[in-house]
Parts: sequence; structure tokens; C-alpha cells
Amino acid sequence: MSRGKKLDLFIGADIDDGWSEVQEKKTPVKKGVLIPTKHQLFFSKEKRRGKVVTLVGEFQLDKTTADELLKKLKKKLGCGGAYKDGFMEFQGELKEKLRPLLVDEGFNFKPKH
Repeated sequence: MSRGKKLDLFIGADIDDGWSEVQEKKTPVKKGVLIPTKHQLFFSKEKRRGKVVTLVGEFQLDKTTADELLKKLKKKLGCGGAYKDGFMEFQGELKEKLRPLLVDEGFNFKPKH
């Protein structure tokens, strides 16, 4: 094979031979911004790197309102946290302390949560 020639390889599969493209999953569209009394929140607990993280959600708030609420809650609880994908994450096991603060803000919880 000389330097100037290009190889023309044929693998054998053709797109038109019954193969189809992989379809990507579509993410569900958010229902929009809801007032606090229309929310049905629940708690979830996860372990990350050996530490407990409390998740609360799912919030349907705009980004600025959610960030303000998160900042206020973190200050009252004295812990760290983040707002990701509609859920607020708090460092530590804070379910008992967090519930009254969110109820005071006007949020509702699912039964038995």
C-alpha cells in the first residue's frame, strides 16, 4: 500500500437494512410554578460518601424563589445544602427540624412523610 491511497472499507451493515436510530428519552415537562400550598412534598434519605443527606421535594418553584428559600432554611438549620432538579438537599439527618420550617412557609407534605 502506497502513501497516497485511501482505504475503502465496507463493514457489511447498512442503515437501510432494518436498522434504526437510537431514540433518546425525553424528559418530562415540568408542570409549571405552583404556590406553596399546592405542593405535595416528601422526604428521602441517602448516604453519600458515608454521610447522610436529606432530600426534600419535589419543588415546582422558579430558580430564584427556590434559592431564596434554600438560603433561609440553611441559615435556620445551620447546615449546607443545594437545589438540584427540583429537590433540596441538606447535609445531615434533618427531617424533624425541617418539617416545621417548611410548614411555616406554607408547604404541604404527602401523608405519612
